Amino acid sequence: MTMITNFSQLDLSRRYSYADYLTWKFDDAVELIKGHIMLMSPAPNLKHQRISRELSQKINQFLYKQKCELFVAPFDVKLYDSRKSQLSDREVYSVVQPDLCVICDPEKLTEQGCNGAPDWIIEILSKGNSKKEMRLKYELYEESGVTEYWLVYPYEQAVYQFVLNPETAKYQLVAMYAEDEIATPTLFPELKIELGDIFVE
Repeated sequence: MTMITNFSQLDLSRRYSYADYLTWKFDDAVELIKGHIMLMSPAPNLKHQRISRELSQKINQFLYKQKCELFVAPFDVKLYDSRKSQLSDREVYSVVQPDLCVICDPEKLTEQGCNGAPDWIIEILSKGNSKKEMRLKYELYEESGVTEYWLVYPYEQAVYQFVLNPETAKYQLVAMYAEDEIATPTLFPELKIELGDIFVE
């Protein structure tokens, strides 16, 4: 097997597995979406970093001494169809690095990251995020059984909150928060996030 030490050595038309991903030795940050390579955006800008920091602080403080844990990118999350049992690395074709994710099942945590769907994923959009990338991730998170998914729009100062319907296994848009409203995750109704503190300038 050829050692992959540069992103240019990869065949973008080929389907790769998580086992392949583990062997790559280059600095470029990539994700796998159903076997296809997605080159991640350059390092997040200042606005993105501030939003991530503020959300992390508030969620971490809330989760203190609870069984659920917050993880911040870079952190590998292996995803597969929630209707299937745990798969080997060779059978897994999606690995992502969400901006923030909350995991309540310690059995999913490994030395490499998370094996299976987190309970809550938050993605903070950058100007470099394409509509195709966001659609693919939405479908992937839905199929994998991520219970709650937040999309944060920094420049619009808005948060879209999607929650998985257990009967249909499809996401429902349950709330759209803006500017200085208070956002509340369905998973943790006691957690009140004041968006005026999140969208700091």
